[in-house]
Amino acid sequence: MIYLLEDDASIRKLVIYALESQGWEARGFERPSAFYAALETETPEMVLLDIMLPEEDGISVLRALRARRETARVPVMMLTAKGAEFDRVEGLDAGADDYVVKPFGMMELLARIRALLRRSAEAPAAQALESGGIRLSRDQHEVAVRESPVALTNKEFELLALLMAHEGRVLSRSLLLGEVWDLGAEPENRTLDVHIRSLRMKLGEEGERIETIRGVGYRLRAGEEERA
Repeated sequence: MIYLLEDDASIRKLVIYALESQGWEARGFERPSAFYAALETETPEMVLLDIMLPEEDGISVLRALRARRETARVPVMMLTAKGAEFDRVEGLDAGADDYVVKPFGMMELLARIRALLRRSAEAPAAQALESGGIRLSRDQHEVAVRESPVALTNKEFELLALLMAHEGRVLSRSLLLGEVWDLGAEPENRTLDVHIRSLRMKLGEEGERIETIRGVGYRLRAGEEERA
């Protein structure tokens, strides 16, 4: 089941029709209140979410989804007319898995939905990662530095998990942007750099191990325990 929260009736009907034509079950909602009520009875496989909505904006709805245990890991794709880089960063930082700007081509939209559902289905099994004084639990969606909990956004969590899973290896900007945000290495895109700075600050001394490899990307240097 795919849920679509979109207040424009023409877009809502068109997207629902396209989804059903591809064999997916889909439900459309005009208002967040109706969307929340549906969540109480069924958790969807994916959510398509507009930003400019009545009652409350889509970013607020997205944060509410990420705060609920039942929907914390449900893939969310933003469908919005707000296409400025600031808006894209805000949406992705709030926990969106993809960001599509209106007007969009229906064939491309369906392809991106298939890709997002595929990545979700192929997500690695829940496990814990440890590096130096950092411990990351995928199944609990928790991070601790030297036993002290650290609050990360969804994108910061995914970025840290990727760096920890490939500890000691240099990961290119294009790989990180592609894996975490489904974006290419756009020259003016500062999304990755902003999140790296935030991660370093939140991880304290352990954050100093995230090294910038100029012109290439980033690497998580092996912790003291591994190098001892």
